[in-house]
Amino acid sequence: MRKLLAYPLTTLYFLVFGISLLVFHPIQWICFNWFGYHAHQKSVSYLNLVLMWCTYLLGTRYTFINNEDIPDGIPLIIVSNHQSMNDIPPIIWYMRKHHPKFVSKIELGKGIPSVSYNLRHGGSALIDRKDSKQALMAIAKLGKYIEKHKRSAVIFPEGTRSRTGHPKKFQPTGLKVLMKQAPSALIVPISINNSWKMLRYGKFPYGIGSHLIFKVHPPIQNTGDPDVLIAKAEEVITSDIRISE
Repeated sequence: MRKLLAYPLTTLYFLVFGISLLVFHPIQWICFNWFGYHAHQKSVSYLNLVLMWCTYLLGTRYTFINNEDIPDGIPLIIVSNHQSMNDIPPIIWYMRKHHPKFVSKIELGKGIPSVSYNLRHGGSALIDRKDSKQALMAIAKLGKYIEKHKRSAVIFPEGTRSRTGHPKKFQPTGLKVLMKQAPSALIVPISINNSWKMLRYGKFPYGIGSHLIFKVHPPIQNTGDPDVLIAKAEEVITSDIRISE
């Protein structure tokens, strides 16, 4: 019965989601080209708030726990597990004052209204998974960017989404590059729970009634052995992941 109900709700969700992307695409263009970076950044933040609202049609709820006093005006490397594309809008919205940029696959850089425009013009890194040299150069460029402009980079070191919620082993190479190029950055671990449930049936229909929980953990200073720091971040993140049906 739950899955049956998911079909019409998902159809409605995709309709509203698509309209939102189409509406915000020219808004982003105007903000970026007429008013500059900060206006564009605000438009992206509100786009992602609207994309979260779209999921309310599916009965989705969000809890974003951030009890950490993370200072403004310093670069951050936000490290998280990855369960679905629905991980992204809450991070952009709730961490908006830190100007989050993403390490994203290059395929997303074209063909998707609003999303592709932001990835190309908002400071994110587009990586070709088949070209490791290009990928590392793009991540290094992002690291230098956040170090210079005091913004944040978001990276999912698992490399791909966990379709069951169970965390995959971190692949540390890209994270090490960010840490090297942004030596003054704080490493901010975030645990994500239940995002995978929105794709429990695959891409259609979406799962309904999911409660997505994000928890920001205490920042880690980017000093010392990178392998030790990455292992610490991974342990903190995975220890807070709860798998339940």
